[in-house]
Amino acid sequence: MKKAHGNFKLFGKYAWYVPGVADLFILLLFLLVGALLGNGVSLLFVGLMGQAGMEYATLISYPLMFIPPMLYAAAKSRKNALVAGGLALNSSHFAPLGGVLCALLVALATLSGALMSDAVNALLPPMPEWLETILKNMTTGRFWVNFLCVSIFAPFFEEWLCRGMVLRGLLGRGMKPVWAIVVSALFFALIHMNPWQAIPAFLLGCLFGYVYFKTGSLLLTMLMHFVNNTAALVVGHIDSLKDYDNWIDLLGAKPYAFAFAGCALLIVLIVLQLRRIPLQKPSGACDEVPALFTE
Repeated sequence: MKKAHGNFKLFGKYAWYVPGVADLFILLLFLLVGALLGNGVSLLFVGLMGQAGMEYATLISYPLMFIPPMLYAAAKSRKNALVAGGLALNSSHFAPLGGVLCALLVALATLSGALMSDAVNALLPPMPEWLETILKNMTTGRFWVNFLCVSIFAPFFEEWLCRGMVLRGLLGRGMKPVWAIVVSALFFALIHMNPWQAIPAFLLGCLFGYVYFKTGSLLLTMLMHFVNNTAALVVGHIDSLKDYDNWIDLLGAKPYAFAFAGCALLIVLIVLQLRRIPLQKPSGACDEVPALFTE
């Protein structure tokens, strides 16, 4: 008699789709299809409500962008589940540190990494005015709209794709962990589509990827993403800070250099703590999931 394993709830329904390198291009293609659909929705809102409609359009257009790749991944997983095992998107390997301490440590590491990334952005040419306006609108408009898009939607959907799909897939297909983390971080950078966001996204993506590799916890990387985006959102709503482009301008070069060094040391110490978590297997900490039906 056949016995059913697992379920198709939330992250679980994607467990049996373990993307390889070629699949990344398919996921990216479906993401582009979703982006076109989202742009169509934005144009519709602007046509009906004028420029004010753009702010609210993001509430629909942003999650809509991820619907095509999610539907594709779910269909592939459902098909594969009948014949092969998979890998869980979200596992919980926190011992001996514990989940609460892990959450605190990675949140601090994220804030430190975000501050350090300003040093890279300071070397880039000035951001085009149109892009600067778009990014400022994402963090200085209506707070509840910004919060939903930046702090809730972005961590959920982007972590599902970049860590839950891309990194888990590359690790599960046998790619060397360091390269899997780098490739997934590059994918994370690519979907931001401009160097001023892409470079910090790559650096933080490497940190997120290491945490996922060690713990298998997608919820933990979503927390990290939430912390980073919410910090930027809060800073964007503080009037006294709106005239500063980065932390270097605010603190000055020498104080920032000390802050940079302190943050780098903190990240090293946190990584050393995370190394205490025993690795479940060479390919990472994602739990194996049996085929949906077994004899």
